[in-house]
Amino acid sequence: MTAFERQKSDERATFERIMSECERRVLRIALRLLQNPQDAQDAAQEVFLRLYKNLARLDETQGYDAWLFRVTVNVCRDIGRRRRPMALLEELPAAQADAFHDTARAEQRDMLRRGLTFLGPKERAALVLRDVEGLSTRKVAGILGTSEATVRAQVSTARLKLREFTQRLSRRRS
Repeated sequence: MTAFERQKSDERATFERIMSECERRVLRIALRLLQNPQDAQDAAQEVFLRLYKNLARLDETQGYDAWLFRVTVNVCRDIGRRRRPMALLEELPAAQADAFHDTARAEQRDMLRRGLTFLGPKERAALVLRDVEGLSTRKVAGILGTSEATVRAQVSTARLKLREFTQRLSRRRS
């Protein structure tokens, strides 16, 4: 095997490892940002295509996850500009354990999904990355290319809007 073939083989193995580790998370972030399963799949496919093209330039010692999430947010923004967000058509499968808890979880997921559509793209991205994905404020700031203070403000504003949305929805149901 030549050095070039060995390098390509190593790159392919690295790509497959990163994709298997991050595919579900990238798709989950894209789904929450775009609120449309087909758009989210398109976004995830574009993200991994960009990863494959840029793999040789990535520094694994720096970690690839921040780069991957930044690309995911950017791809979702691009798709969101081109397409109008649609309501989520599919319900994510719920655990079968307890019918009461399943129903409560499904209602919470539905409320979150519906509430996310009322947020602006920057607020939605900050909230999803920080609260839903559990990334640190510093990491979210790096991914979004903004300051930590801006991320905190966007997350705070998004939380307030979601709280108001859920309160309005709860009053309507009463």
